[in-house]
Parts: sequence; C-alpha cells; structure tokens
Amino acid sequence: MPIYEYSCQKCGHQFELLVRGRSTPACPSCTSKNLKRRWSLPSVVTPGTKAKSLKAAKKRDAAQATDRMHERLKYEESHDRHG
Repeated sequence: MPIYEYSCQKCGHQFELLVRGRSTPACPSCTSKNLKRRWSLPSVVTPGTKAKSLKAAKKRDAAQATDRMHERLKYEESHDRHG
C-alpha cells in the first residue's frame, strides 16, 4: 500500500494519500477525481546532510534562547518598575 503524492487539476490542492489496490483517489478539498500523480523524492541522509541539519538546529536553538532571554529581561524590568 504505497503513499503517493497528488496534485488536483481542478483546485490545485497538493496532498499525499495512501492508495489501496486499484482504487481511484479523490481530492480531499473538492472531491474531484481529476488528479495528477507527482514524483516523490526520497529523503537521503548522509554525513553531510546530517551535519547541515544539526548546524541549522543549533542556530535555531541559539536564536530561540536569545529571544527567551530578551523576553525574560523585559518581564523582570516591567515587574521591578511596578513592584
């Protein structure tokens, strides 16, 4: 039972769907059966892609930590003035 990617020719909605047997799928948005099956690209994990993902995650986490610290300081300053 493969999962296929489709694009609806009527409304343009793109979606994935588990297809059983030879059943004809329908668009979940408009129920049209005028669909085009799209090519799915497999995800490839190599040491290079893994390192790139980890670097991006660390950058995101550092930015979120900075944002949290700024919010905490603003909160503390507002309570110091009003407390």
